[in-house]
Amino acid sequence: MVKRPIDAAEPLFDAILKLTTIEECKAFFDDLCTIKEIQDLSQRYDVACMLDQGKNYQEISRSTGASTATICRVNKCLNYGSLGYRLILDRIKEGKESNDD
Repeated sequence: MVKRPIDAAEPLFDAILKLTTIEECKAFFDDLCTIKEIQDLSQRYDVACMLDQGKNYQEISRSTGASTATICRVNKCLNYGSLGYRLILDRIKEGKESNDD
């Protein structure tokens, strides 16, 4: 049976889970990724956040510089994907709510 690319990345995901601080994450991703890859990942995350806030494609494109194709892909993943975006966005919201108490 052939491993799916996402399954083959399991050791990488396990390594990421070992990081405990922002500084560790910055150092690891700085070594692991090119500047462009980090920018692309950050942009997609920003797009997901803005879609979750109800922003429209034009607002998001203007604010992030993302193409409508990128925004559409993130929106598709946000609504019909593996629920990874939804998981993290909800956890971040929960964290903000508990900090507001």
